[in-house]
Amino acid sequence: MNFTDILENYIILKERNPDLYYDIKDNIDFYNEFIYDILSYNLYVKDDFIKLEKIPVTAERWMGINEFNDIKEYIFFLLILMYLEDKNKNEQFILSNITEYIEHNYPEERLEWTVFKNRKSLITVLKLCLGIGIIKKNDGEEDNFIKDENGEVLYESTGISKYIVRRFSKNIKDEDGFKELLDDAWEGIDRDKGIVRKNRVFRNLLLTPIVYNNKENESDYDYIRNYRSYIKNTFEKYLDWDIHIHRNGALAVVKNSNSVTDTFPNKKGESTIVLFINKKIIKMIEDGDLTIGDNDIIEIPVLKFKEILIEVRNEWGHGFTKSFRDCTESFYIDTITKFMEEYSFIKVKEDSILIMPLTGKVIGKYPEDYKGGVD
Repeated sequence: MNFTDILENYIILKERNPDLYYDIKDNIDFYNEFIYDILSYNLYVKDDFIKLEKIPVTAERWMGINEFNDIKEYIFFLLILMYLEDKNKNEQFILSNITEYIEHNYPEERLEWTVFKNRKSLITVLKLCLGIGIIKKNDGEEDNFIKDENGEVLYESTGISKYIVRRFSKNIKDEDGFKELLDDAWEGIDRDKGIVRKNRVFRNLLLTPIVYNNKENESDYDYIRNYRSYIKNTFEKYLDWDIHIHRNGALAVVKNSNSVTDTFPNKKGESTIVLFINKKIIKMIEDGDLTIGDNDIIEIPVLKFKEILIEVRNEWGHGFTKSFRDCTESFYIDTITKFMEEYSFIKVKEDSILIMPLTGKVIGKYPEDYKGGVD
């Protein structure tokens, strides 16, 4: 097995992937120090599944559930988990049992299943539940419910749902927000010293595109500088990754990108575009059109950033994927801005964009004989 097997998979179900399940179960001991001591994560190895509980240091917008498009879907998901708490493994139930439970427990507003959008959102959530294996479908089709609120589907509980939400040391109703929930595991411990700082640094390097050197994590970056050899050797030993450490940031570099999804650069059309945007920004710095500020960060108005994105499409768009050649200007700008923020190339403020140092590390260009315009 490779550590990326449990890093990339939210959950490994024995029923669906028995070879991977047994491979991990037989070889996981090699990674115990990395999981329990260095990362301080929980690993569940059960008779029917294996799950690594990956808790980030800070919550970022890109860490949401990709399939969800609305806050309502997150609420539905949590209510389904609550409903499943009282269900035994293999216990059956029908879709209307879930809709009734959600309707009675949904906060604030009255929920109407006659509204198509509500039914569609619920089916999105139920398909996720099926995908991660907390329920099974025995009979019926979800599309019938999308068409008609009286459509039924027969499900059964797999008993796995209780391992989806992490366990907290106190009642979460007493917490004021998500930051308190993230800090729960380190309650009463000096988070700038010892094992907690070590756990935090390794989690950040493992789960985020880059760890920047700034006032908010000055203590963490001191640890990275002081223990750079230990950090590099650890990632090499357990993941075969390299760690690049610079004055303003540290990041993991995956040697075999085929073993990890969502690396950069990748085969997505957005990735190609960002390489050219980075190239454009570097040229503007060299020409004196952009000025680097403190911590190698460039702050520009949102309008100026949009102009850069448009200029890049006008100049190099002939080689973009068809979807980005043909899409509207607003879709192009919104999609690329979101992508760059997710990969820590920029930070979006209310009236400005912060261009971060990672932008200068990777750029792209077309081969001399590339004509473009063909997918």
